[in-house]
Amino acid sequence: MARLARRQGMVPDMFDWLDSPWATLLPFGPNQTFRVEDYVADDHYVVRAELPGMDPAKDIEVTVTDGTLTIHAERREEHKEPHRSEFRYGSFDRSVTLPERADTEHITARYDKGILEVSVPVAEAKPEGRKIAVEQSG
Repeated sequence: MARLARRQGMVPDMFDWLDSPWATLLPFGPNQTFRVEDYVADDHYVVRAELPGMDPAKDIEVTVTDGTLTIHAERREEHKEPHRSEFRYGSFDRSVTLPERADTEHITARYDKGILEVSVPVAEAKPEGRKIAVEQSG
């Protein structure tokens, strides 16, 4: 079976560069965000975020405003002189637009083993319209 090899051109792939240690020099991009995944299962919209090493009571805040779910996290830098540090410190934010029929009054969030999972109930689609019976008089 043939193996697929990644093409290496003369110009490096921008996504590789953004994921490199050099990316921390940028004022934008991955150094101020975190990885998320989302999916729909069992009438719930679920957002999972990688937030290892955080205390959810102190470092993580989940809010919802006008149909947008926002996760804010902060990793505080320890006051040590590291020999080397590739950790990312500071404030991190991600926002996602919720589905149209999201029930924002019943959102739950839990943190386990470095993963924050936010679950948003989604109501079933209502029929577009309904047929009205016409009665005949007299």
